[in-house]
Amino acid sequence: MEKIQHLYWRAGFGLSPREWKEKQGLSLQQAIDGLFREAGADEPVEAPPPPSETPSRNMSEEQKKKLQEQERESLSQLRRDWMKRMASPRYSPLMERMSLFWHGHFACQTFSGTLALQQLRTIRRHAFGKFGGLLLAIARDPAMIRYLNNQQNHKDKPNENFARELMELFTIGRGHYSEQDVKEAARAFTGWSSNLQGIYTFRAQAHDYGSKTFFGRTGPFDGSDIIDIILEKRETARFITRKIYRYFVNEQVDETLVDELSRRFYDSGYDIGSLMRAIFESDWFYEPRNIGVRIKSPVELVAGIMRTLDVRFIDDKALVFLQRALGQVLYNPPNVAGWPGGKSWIDNASLMMRLNLVGYLFQLSEFSFRVKDEPEAAQRENAMRRLDATMDMEPLMQLLKGVPREGYFERFAGYLLQARPRISSGMLKPFTAQGSDWDYARTLAIRLMSMPEYQMC
Repeated sequence: MEKIQHLYWRAGFGLSPREWKEKQGLSLQQAIDGLFREAGADEPVEAPPPPSETPSRNMSEEQKKKLQEQERESLSQLRRDWMKRMASPRYSPLMERMSLFWHGHFACQTFSGTLALQQLRTIRRHAFGKFGGLLLAIARDPAMIRYLNNQQNHKDKPNENFARELMELFTIGRGHYSEQDVKEAARAFTGWSSNLQGIYTFRAQAHDYGSKTFFGRTGPFDGSDIIDIILEKRETARFITRKIYRYFVNEQVDETLVDELSRRFYDSGYDIGSLMRAIFESDWFYEPRNIGVRIKSPVELVAGIMRTLDVRFIDDKALVFLQRALGQVLYNPPNVAGWPGGKSWIDNASLMMRLNLVGYLFQLSEFSFRVKDEPEAAQRENAMRRLDATMDMEPLMQLLKGVPREGYFERFAGYLLQARPRISSGMLKPFTAQGSDWDYARTLAIRLMSMPEYQMC
């Protein structure tokens, strides 16, 4: 069961207590097959209510302001809804996890709920398909086009932003292209734009139809040709494979394994689903050196807590506040490189909040939350937040059925923690209620989920 638990933390957001019990009799292969089967039958993301205003060039300032407010509220709703999908056993955990990975890889900041939803649906549609198809769809995605200024990419004055990030961050990585390649690629993407309604549009009059020389090849290339040429380079397959390895397996990269995986990825025509299966079905993925060594991102942490305790927030705007407070707001990466991950998730502003979050949810009391990078005056004003929530402890307690009280620690630790705890049940005794079995188990769960080991998966 340890291997299945590890699988579900890396390919999802952990197992709820009910799921943990249900999967006791599964083989590892059955669990893997189930994850991919559920991802293939994924339910589409629901759209929030559309703005009442349709964008047009003749809008008044008041109409523009109203539309912007509605788009911001729509975006906030999407952030809340996606967190709830990640936390719910109803939806495919692998689809949500893979979508989160690509969301971070193709980091894009948008202030429009309409464009954010459109991009998320694009990612999900291609999440397990061919990387080339996903890449082309992202190149034509209005949110990305606007974020990286391809709206301003005109044959008379090429804008290099998208072309540069396409190579540096999205495909082949630094050291494998020249500044001249960037300039020529930018020319190829001229005219790739979007209209006011957020629909991809090719502006023929803005496109440079002239000859370009890219990666040593010459022709009247357009953006799709540039993508094809980039994909012909094996360095692209290695760059993507290495990033997937760091995210799903271990930040300490085994370069030999990455070489092997990237060869298979390239030879498969960049089949993402096949690459992910190769990782999850390998023996080395389940070796001790790869278990409990990855720091959970804020979104992973909160979704995992919600899944474990069936947390329901009275006001689900709390889900957006927690993203801000912990430093990972969906659809709002720090820059085009995305969230760096790893130890960057932990700093003085977030560590105590992360460690105390579960205790706070249990106690339903006032707790001082400060949002990262928020101005000091706003911090003081918003320091005290009440995140009212309900939770269902019964499924968690059912894991203890038939277990003597002295075995509670081992049972809970085996379920809640991926890294072996460095302390014993005896060391926790002064910090747990010694009354009824329920009180003891409840406080034991709080303590275990407040340990540094719980921050790892």
